[in-house]
Amino acid sequence: MRNRSLTLVLAALAAAPLAFASPSAAQAVSQPASGPPPTLEEVRKGMGIPSSASRRGQLDTVGFASTAAQMKAVFDLSATPPPPDALGAAPPPGVLGVVCPHDDYLYAGRVYRQVLPLVTAKTVVVVGVFHRYRKFGAEGVLVFDPYETWRAPDGPVAVSPLRGEILAKLSKGDAVVDAAMHDSEHSVEALVFWLKHLRPDVEIVPILVPAATWPRLTELADHLGAALAGAMRSRGLALGKDVAIVVSADAVHYGPDFSQVPFGDGGVDAYVKAVSRDKGLLGGLRGPLADGALQSFYSACVNPEKPTEYRITWCGRFSIPLGLLVLSRTARALGLPAPEGRPLAYATSVGWPELPVRPAGLGETAPANLYHFVGYPAAAWVAGVSAPPR
Repeated sequence: MRNRSLTLVLAALAAAPLAFASPSAAQAVSQPASGPPPTLEEVRKGMGIPSSASRRGQLDTVGFASTAAQMKAVFDLSATPPPPDALGAAPPPGVLGVVCPHDDYLYAGRVYRQVLPLVTAKTVVVVGVFHRYRKFGAEGVLVFDPYETWRAPDGPVAVSPLRGEILAKLSKGDAVVDAAMHDSEHSVEALVFWLKHLRPDVEIVPILVPAATWPRLTELADHLGAALAGAMRSRGLALGKDVAIVVSADAVHYGPDFSQVPFGDGGVDAYVKAVSRDKGLLGGLRGPLADGALQSFYSACVNPEKPTEYRITWCGRFSIPLGLLVLSRTARALGLPAPEGRPLAYATSVGWPELPVRPAGLGETAPANLYHFVGYPAAAWVAGVSAPPR
């Protein structure tokens, strides 16, 4: 870790309260089910801007921008120093896929800025975390939305007609279409707002990924990758140029309230070790996209025999393997070499100063201190040069 980051951490330790706050909103860890699934009416009552029948609204209006002026402020300020820790040189725009965090903009905005401008395709498959899958009783299935458009600060975002083609090609039992599930989740909207700001005509295919075993994840990826490639082929669309896959994922959620304290309850030493472990996990995705590396990531984050049990609290424990397996399968079905992974950047909620967006009306949905912090990974996948690994 760089000296600058360590200095900021020490300052945060001196200033931060040691009370353990409960995680909420954009730093949520999924909780066990405690009754029937929430109804659509109940979910929409909790949204900052409720959905309508045809347009998905906005869940989080605290951590994420809700007006064009706020979005512009976030985007402009996200380029200000200090930058996230660099893990490698950024490739040219036009990448095939990325992993990007979804936490509050004032914490993670500089990391969004490192990776999302690399996505230039008009159609983006956004693979999101489903934090509340237990409450809805959803496992081993892909969750699609029913909306025509999604609300964004810069105007409505169209849902791509590819969604319908993909759903028609999936096997029975692979997918559900559910408004309440999507309305309850912030991990997709966080990235969609940036994608809309970067490309006004962007179209999306939003998908949530709940818990699943490794065999089930690979089966879903096989089916979704084949369906996506078939839809792209029928329309003459190219991976990277016309269609990209964006995976939403925060890294470790560290602290007693996350039940994640392998290096102690917190403090500088625990922080340094947790960050090092995160960077190692992200580094394991470098190079040609291969199932083995993704399975290793999956097994590091969850108990493969019982995937609902965390080992390391990355909320992208299912979205990253599924999204990247789909990227691999799509590339293979289109006759392309295995995409190459490029880890780009990493930051945390406590190791960098807040993005100064409070004057614009944005805030935080959870605390940030050395006893409650979240990691932010950024990586990109570019066109490969080798044969796809089997």
